[in-house]
Amino acid sequence: MASVGHELLNVPLPEMVMKLGLGVAEAQRALDENSVETAKLLADTTVPLVLSITQTIAADGTVSYTSQDPVTVSLLQIGLMPTFYQFAEATIEVTMDIKTTTSRETNVNVSAKAKVGFAMWSASVNTDVSHNRKFGKEVHGTSRLVTRMVPVPPPARIEPVMNTVDNRPVPTN
Repeated sequence: MASVGHELLNVPLPEMVMKLGLGVAEAQRALDENSVETAKLLADTTVPLVLSITQTIAADGTVSYTSQDPVTVSLLQIGLMPTFYQFAEATIEVTMDIKTTTSRETNVNVSAKAKVGFAMWSASVNTDVSHNRKFGKEVHGTSRLVTRMVPVPPPARIEPVMNTVDNRPVPTN
């Protein structure tokens, strides 16, 4: 009969950990690809932006405003950012209930009878052997997989691209 320790060794924990790691890596790659695609979409979508407005006060006190021609900027350059995510934690929880029952019952009954007479004898032997074994095994298991994702800032190298228009800084106020 297998022991409880042997049953616990049969749990494919290394395989579960490997599959969890590969699953997290594949999901992380999909999340990163989605964020990059969103960044491309934001970079390709443009809107006009007026970089400066000049206020002029005339001698008679009238105020006039003039603006430069608008500059076309991307949504990324005006501050819309894709969201990047990162798996911060992954947990495998395995719970097992193992119940093992073993019983053995052995009954041996032997009886002997003999008759002796003149020139004749007889003997009989009754042997009643019953052997009963009972094995039982119950294994219950549950597993739970928990992952936690958190948003993270965009890569540092993307910021210089976002904050310039025609190699000029975009105002941030």
